[in-house]
Amino acid sequence: MSESLKEFFLKQKEAAHQASLTVFSRIPRQHLGWRPAAGMLTLGEIVRHVWMSEEGIARIAAFSDWSYHQKRVPLGLAGILGEVTSLENELEQLARVNQLTLELAAQMPDERWQEERVNESFGFRRKVSVIFFGINEHHVHHRAQAGAYLHILTGEKASHYAL
Repeated sequence: MSESLKEFFLKQKEAAHQASLTVFSRIPRQHLGWRPAAGMLTLGEIVRHVWMSEEGIARIAAFSDWSYHQKRVPLGLAGILGEVTSLENELEQLARVNQLTLELAAQMPDERWQEERVNESFGFRRKVSVIFFGINEHHVHHRAQAGAYLHILTGEKASHYAL
């Protein structure tokens, strides 16, 4: 029997999490507040944004809970992230939210993966499956961003690939 969309997502999600963890763990603690230019996210803010966004998006997929967007959209990232002071705390939150996402996705019956989540005020209309897979894309995007920042900062590669 072929693998379901949910089973495929769960495998991909864990792989995305491990890859992000590998890159984010390379952030020098003394450089959590570093950013390459004014107005860009700091290294610490990237990690916080990834887990905060994932938690909010997973709740949309599982429960149609829009509370994250209701704060995030009007306030912007700067209005919700706060100061990051501990990489260890951020990595713990990343692990907690990864587990939450895996549990929510695993508990959702396969037929619900085709349901749509709609919020006209945010211009949002997506299937649950697309929402869940978007979490993985978001990890890839910010993992690459952090890797580029780290290369600029340290001159070393910061990839999850064993190159």
